[in-house]
Amino acid sequence: MKRIWRPAGLTRPVRRRPLASSHRLNRSGFATVAEGTRAFDVVVVGGGHAGTEACAAAARSGARTALVTPKLDNLGVCSCNPSFGGIGKGTILREIDALDGVAGRMIDKAGVQFKVLNRRKGPAVWGPRAQIDRALYKKYVREELLSYPNLSVVTGSVSDIVLGEGGDGLTKKKITGVRLESGEVLATNAVVITTGTFLGGEIHIGLETYPAGRMGEKATFGLSKSLRDAGFQLGRLKTGTPPRLHKGSIDFSVLQEQPGDDPPEPFSYLNDRVDVRDQLLCWVTYTNDRSHAVVRANLDKTIHIRETVRGPRYCPSLESKILKFGHKDRHIVWLEPEGFDNDTVYPNGLSMTIPADAQEQLLRTIPGLERVQMTQAGYGVEYDYVDPRGLKSSLETKAIGGLFLAGQINGTTGYEEAAGQGVVAGINAGRTAQGLDPVSITRADGYIGVMIDDLVTKGVSEPYRMFTSRSEYRMSTRADNADLRLTALGRAWGVVSDPRWSRHADEKQAMDDLTRALADRVLSAPAWIAAGFANRNDTSLRSALDMLRLPGVELASLVSQVPEIARYDNERVRARVSIEARYAPYVDMQAAERAAFLRDEGLRLPPDLDYSAVFGLSTHEKAALAAARPESLGQARRVEGVTPAGCVRLLGFVQRRDRRDRYDGRAAAVEDLMARDDAAPLGAEVDTLDAEARTREL
Repeated sequence: MKRIWRPAGLTRPVRRRPLASSHRLNRSGFATVAEGTRAFDVVVVGGGHAGTEACAAAARSGARTALVTPKLDNLGVCSCNPSFGGIGKGTILREIDALDGVAGRMIDKAGVQFKVLNRRKGPAVWGPRAQIDRALYKKYVREELLSYPNLSVVTGSVSDIVLGEGGDGLTKKKITGVRLESGEVLATNAVVITTGTFLGGEIHIGLETYPAGRMGEKATFGLSKSLRDAGFQLGRLKTGTPPRLHKGSIDFSVLQEQPGDDPPEPFSYLNDRVDVRDQLLCWVTYTNDRSHAVVRANLDKTIHIRETVRGPRYCPSLESKILKFGHKDRHIVWLEPEGFDNDTVYPNGLSMTIPADAQEQLLRTIPGLERVQMTQAGYGVEYDYVDPRGLKSSLETKAIGGLFLAGQINGTTGYEEAAGQGVVAGINAGRTAQGLDPVSITRADGYIGVMIDDLVTKGVSEPYRMFTSRSEYRMSTRADNADLRLTALGRAWGVVSDPRWSRHADEKQAMDDLTRALADRVLSAPAWIAAGFANRNDTSLRSALDMLRLPGVELASLVSQVPEIARYDNERVRARVSIEARYAPYVDMQAAERAAFLRDEGLRLPPDLDYSAVFGLSTHEKAALAAARPESLGQARRVEGVTPAGCVRLLGFVQRRDRRDRYDGRAAAVEDLMARDDAAPLGAEVDTLDAEARTREL
């Protein structure tokens, strides 16, 4: 069986981690750029999700950009799940699209099923999600990049970065190029490294290890040594992927179906609808005691679960779930199609690294999979990452001018997190190469800003995953309004095209006009009651916009009072105006909280503070704060595992305790708002957050 499941295209398995130092590099240090070499403004290393957005953003900024990838067939590859989006992640994708990025448009073309998670809750925690056809997504991304203005795709592998002296002393280095394994040097002023899991990567199946960044593809080791030699702190993280199943061997008659939304909602603001007409189904099944027994019997036969290297807490392997949640008698498994004409099924929730024969044995204990054929064994990947605290908010490294890092190399996990970093790194690499000032997305601007701020201020001890609860401003940074927050910024930064800007300006104008028409229709309380609205009978005057915030009031019900509504037949404009109207008071309240939070950031915390009594903190946050005993709120923000939302709650608790008579209730209002918005704390409670949201739709 071991011979059957040996990964194709990989070298023989090894029993120890390959050492980067065993790969010879230039003994005299970093290379210099020779005359006559190809020159680019920006070079992006790696064509994954971070690299795709980085090279496209740099090219949009006006920089002559090169994307270096080992082979063209790597462009647009989805290494793990055939899906994009989810809670928090979907908002990142909308933000990328608002900056004229690539992913949203490609998803709309290649999607096979679209669903908004948490639809029954408020829009602040909606999670747009899509299953995609792997082959179509890869095809569309490759076509996009090969025809992108200002972008050249160079086939090759980068073995070294080339440095020169900077402008502020001998200790300050700057990028002058990259060296390919062929020996060719590409001269450039800015480099974005987006190597994903390929940096010192190795695959684990059972007790066997293979030097690889992805099944069938070699890892890169030269860059790891280059970065270490340059003074960067590198660590190791791990992730995993489940086995793949043959669709024809699954008994779907005993499985529960999960259809997509009707109608499906596009990811891109440029699209009114997606390409797919007949969406594919997903199916649900569960593990059981027999499945778990197979895992327990093979825990001594897998090296991937060792605790010396941290894996993703929020997308745990089946081994981790059974070890950490032994009280659960089953775990959900989503069977997801990999495409329209693809016979492969992806069992989301079954990431595992036990021996291949044991994986097949386990699969056949699961309802619907009793006769399943496993076409590829699940495996784990361990790889190098760079401590992101060595980065600026622009994602440029502090040690080397012109060197940017994006994606899993910074300790994140997931396509969306990688792509979000890629677009910021690409924008800034392009601006740096052209002598322009760097820009950044703040926490108040969007989820991409929250992620980058978390990375550069807190670092990581485990793969970083985005959630709505990481943002203290999620009432105003929703998936539906990413363009209102970021497209104007992108236009000012020079990365939003004329067609995108024209479409955005037209839609925003329509929203503003409709909002103004609603705000201009003002009646007394008795008049609204006489018109059939269940309004409080008092002396206040209220606009139609105010009435739209009442429970059960829809835009259509206001047509008799505001005839102008009938002129707006764009359903998206109508829906967005309704959402903005309903959230306006909370957004205003959150703006006040933000100002108060910044003023009180230096607040001293009592040394005897009982963190167990602070409302809304997760168990993980309470333990971390109790162990660290921060002296101030600023220190509390930097404690690993403490979220910004948790800090707002901590601030409110201290203010109520020490200044109860003067406290105006703002913190209490935010706590109530967050509680009603189902903010999930970051702890064991969110290990299966997306799965639970999908389950609620069944």
